[in-house]
Amino acid sequence: MKGAEWAWLALGAAIASPVRYWMGVWGKPTDERPFPVGTFAVNAVACLLLGVSLEMHTPQPWVQALVSVGLCGALSTWSTLAWETTGLLRAGRIGLASAYLASTVAAGVLLAWAGNAAGRLLW
Repeated sequence: MKGAEWAWLALGAAIASPVRYWMGVWGKPTDERPFPVGTFAVNAVACLLLGVSLEMHTPQPWVQALVSVGLCGALSTWSTLAWETTGLLRAGRIGLASAYLASTVAAGVLLAWAGNAAGRLLW
């Protein structure tokens, strides 16, 4: 990655990181709502954006650095998914943990595919 691309990557991450944080705060699991809505939502949006961005046939590498790596990379979070799933398992919520993991993976793949299809239509 060349010099200017690092700056675009950092900009994308600087935009997405606070969004990721506040979505996590907003959608944090509670006793009334044990499903981690915030993490699910940011991972789903990141997959959709990644699908679209990978079809952006732009000659400028900074666009991919900004969107694909910076925005999507900072927005999505595998580690939090793993941690929340582990927490559900520790709490004895095996069914919910399984549903959370399966729905996140399924939604991610489907949204990446849908984003890719939308990207092909746009570009």
